[in-house]
Amino acid sequence: MPLFMDVHTLEGGVAIDDVAKAHQADLATQGDHDVQYLRYWVDEGQGKIFCLVDAPDAEAANTVHREAHGLVAEEIYAVTEGV
Repeated sequence: MPLFMDVHTLEGGVAIDDVAKAHQADLATQGDHDVQYLRYWVDEGQGKIFCLVDAPDAEAANTVHREAHGLVAEEIYAVTEGV
């Protein structure tokens, strides 16, 4: 399946603990959409969240976010993993 990197921006910053909770909600929801959220990275001060996801398409990845917690990504990029 294709890999995607999505990007979220939250005004005023974000706490990594809140992102961890949202990620757990993604994991609980992803199976219904043939999606697998793999990893995430956070820049707390800038309010940036980056999620690596294995999904059939970008819309399926965003659907999981929408259903799990409502925080959809502003940007989604198809990526290829290097070695």
